[in-house]
Formats: sequence, C-alpha cells, structure tokens
Amino acid sequence: MVIQVSNIAEEINKRRTFAIISHPDAGKTTLTEKFLLYGGAINLAGSVKGKATARHAVSDWMEIEKERGISVTSSVLQFNYNGCCINILDTPGHQDFSEDTYRTLMAADSAVMVIDASKGVEAQTRKLFKVCGMRGIPIFTFINKMDRDANDTFELLDEIEKELGIATCPVNWPIGSGKRFKGVFDRHENHVLTYSDTQKGTKEGETTVIPMDDEALLLETIGDEALALLRDEIDLLDGASAEFDIEEVRKGKLTPVFFGSALTNFGVEVFLQNFIEMAATPLARVSQGECIDPVENDFSAFVFKIQANMNKAHRDRIAFMRICSGKFDASAEVKHVQGQKVMRLSQPQQIMADERKILDEAYAGDIIGVFDPGIFSIGDTVCAPKNNICYDGIPTFAPEHFARVRQIDTMKRKQFIKGVNQIAQEGAIQIFQEFNTGMEEIIVGVVGVLQFDVLKYRLENEYNVEIKLEPLPYEHIRWIENKEEVDLNKLSGTSDMKKIQDLKGNPLLLFINQWSIGMTEERNKGLVLSEFGRN
Repeated sequence: MVIQVSNIAEEINKRRTFAIISHPDAGKTTLTEKFLLYGGAINLAGSVKGKATARHAVSDWMEIEKERGISVTSSVLQFNYNGCCINILDTPGHQDFSEDTYRTLMAADSAVMVIDASKGVEAQTRKLFKVCGMRGIPIFTFINKMDRDANDTFELLDEIEKELGIATCPVNWPIGSGKRFKGVFDRHENHVLTYSDTQKGTKEGETTVIPMDDEALLLETIGDEALALLRDEIDLLDGASAEFDIEEVRKGKLTPVFFGSALTNFGVEVFLQNFIEMAATPLARVSQGECIDPVENDFSAFVFKIQANMNKAHRDRIAFMRICSGKFDASAEVKHVQGQKVMRLSQPQQIMADERKILDEAYAGDIIGVFDPGIFSIGDTVCAPKNNICYDGIPTFAPEHFARVRQIDTMKRKQFIKGVNQIAQEGAIQIFQEFNTGMEEIIVGVVGVLQFDVLKYRLENEYNVEIKLEPLPYEHIRWIENKEEVDLNKLSGTSDMKKIQDLKGNPLLLFINQWSIGMTEERNKGLVLSEFGRN
C-alpha cells in the first residue's frame, strides 16, 4: 500500500497544469503549437491564419475557428516533456469569450501570459490578469514577436508593473528586435543564446551558447554595438529589477519574464524548460472551507466545461473535469455529489483538441473528458463514494447583450429546442423565455456579441436549424432574490423593464437603463434584486 501511495505522489508531482492567456493576436495559439512540437505531440505546427489548404492550429478544432482564425472555445492539450506531464488549457483571447476563459482558469494551477512586444499590455490582457489575480495563481510572462520591431524592453516591463500591479523579474533578456534580433541573454547562466531561423513549423534550428566572457565570439556573432548595449542593459537590470523569489512567484506577486518569438521558435524551449522547474505541482482546492490535498486525499474532481458535438464523428456531450486529488481509476465507482448518485464515469478520455484516447487512469492535475448523458452541470463535483467533498461552484457572468431567437423552419422545433438547450448547458449562452409564455419565445443572453454568431453557426452546422436573431435593446439583467415573497404580476416597473424567466422558472428582469433598476426597487418595497443567479 505504501508503494502505491508513493507512486501516486510521484505521478501527481510530475503534473503541470496551466492556462495560456493573452489579447487576440498576441501569438498564444502559435506558442501552444510550439509547446506541442517540443513535447513530440505533433510533428508539424499548423498556422492559425493562412490559405484554406494550410494546416490549422491543433487547439483550434471547431470549424468556425478554422474559418475565422480565432479561438472561440478553450481547448485541452496534454503532452510529456522532460519527465513531466503537461496539461495545457488554451483559452480564447477575444473578450466576447471571456466567460469560457474564466471557467478554464478555475481549472489551472498557473497561467502563461503572452504579450505582443510591439503592443505591450492590451485591454483583454488586463481583464484576464484580474481574473488570475482574484484566484492568486502564479503568472509566467512570455513577451512574444521579438522577431518584429518591439517597444523598448524596460518600458515593456514598466508597463506590466504599472498596468497589472505585479513585480517583474526577467529570466532572460532580448538582444535587439526585428531584423536586429540576435537571441537572448540568460541571466542565471550568464551566457548568450543565439538561434538560426527555423522552417515553417519545425523545431529544427541550431542554438549556439556563448559565455559572456568569450568576447571574441560575441563580437563576431552579435557585433560590437549590440554587445555594448547588452552590457549596459545588464548593469541597469541588475540594479533595477526585482530579485527572483519562487515564493513570490507562487503567490502571484512576481512574474518571471521571458522573451522570444513563437513563430520562429526563438526562446520557446528555454521558456518551457524554465517553466517546468518553476511552476507549482497541482495545488490544493477548497471544499466547504477545507483544503483538499492533491496527494493525501482520494479521487475528486470538478466539472469546469461542457462541450457538445466536438467532432462530427462523435455526436455527444463531453464534460471536462479537472482532477483535484488522488488517482482516477476508470473501473472504480464515483459519487456525483450534486446528483447524489454513485456511478462509473462513462468513456473517460484524454482529449487532444478534438482527438480522443480512452483512459484507464489519470491523476490530480490531469484534465479528463467523460461522456455526459445530460446529468452534469458546470461546477459539479465528483469524488470517491465514501467521501463528502463539494468544491465551490463556478460563478456565471451576467449577460450584457440579448436577442430574440426565431427558427426559420417551424417543422424543426425539436432540433431547435435541443440545440439551444445543449449549447446553453455549455455555459456559452444563457437562454430565457417570456414570462408565463413557455418556450414559444426564446431570448438569448450573451457576454459578447460574437457568441450570437457562434450560436447561429453551430445551430446550422450541428443541428441543421436556421435561425433569425432579433437584437433587443436591454443591457442589464437582475435575478429576483426573494421570488417567494414577490408577485411578479403585480410588480410595478419602469417602461423599459421586461419580465422573463430562466429555464428553471426563476423570474428575472431586463432593463435598458441602469437607473431603472433603482427606480424599480424604490417602487416595490422589499424587492431584492441580484446581478448573479443561483444554481
């Protein structure tokens, strides 16, 4: 028994589970592809944008992603590298899909923040960073696209510190940018790494290591001007930057910074090697106020994502689970806490974007997909039958855009209802109905307007249902906290207020103007409105 426990501990400590976050077009998906390349998970990196015949990024598996060249849903990718098992959660960069990114960050132990060297900290970077800060998870920064003309390096670091409120510690330092980009200086090893350019998605390319005291070779390789500037910058850096402190990194108060180019592989493997050394093994999670240690406790996991129709060959629903503690055994029974049901998880699998491999076992830190017959919801906990673990639920974002949805062919009502319900259960959209009218009129709420395009596309391509979306003017939604005490028929509202209900029959109010919310509360003494729904 002792051997088994030590084996479980050994396996868990090999795990590194992280999310990649960035503003759109900072190069996040390209960096993910190169990680997979170094891990041997793929042989040729695909490009996110390009001709219709070009390979697409592995993590962009949806047809709409391939057509538009953007990520609209999180992908889960696993590979082995240098004795570690890496679980990457690749997230959408676009703000309209930030709710999916937020849920995914709940399943990560650390985050890699990708920043475009020519643009610095952008709007979505700030938003995603705040989510990471709320969870206090470690952040590693990769400043990308050094093969293009970049902003001043010190200014980039200063911007990260001021905009995001986190101290920076450069692990390496770029030598030039754009056409003058020669490579990076490794501060810890005190040597320069230069690279030859690599060819279209391959990892081959020669790395030359030059010690800083080999003046002749440095002059020959990077030139006297670049060398003089590098020495000056190193002196400034040693005096100005924060000292590396792994404890501060683990608390999310200090970010190690790396420079490179994902497109040409400059600095990618160096980053990966350092990340594995610095990143935390699977972290403890909180269940009802108690810390659940990943090694000491039996199997437990929570659902952070549900996805229907990932692959046209698999018309099914997959519930993605982050294993939080212990070892998952496919043959063992587990308890679905919310459903109070003991069961076996059906078709447990490792997901590589839309590719699947059936699993017999997995460990804390791993992400597994299981077949969902419609019993799981986002935030649900599963655990060993004898235990009573229940992880905190994942809050939902209040939608900010609303539209009435009408099907064009009324004979396809069954497919239409099935489609909107399944997509809503994934958490990408929220669906409501007119108060006291049933499902005849469906209203969809989304965080970002691009989700409407995804809904329309998916209904047409996955459920063979064409729809028409009629935008509604509402911008604010409120749940009625004390619904048992309120007669909605007698509610005195404002002219811009609309009464609706969710699929569980909970009453809600939509408003065009913010001031109308306060006015409605004033007119209805005792009415308690909330920005958040409760499951």
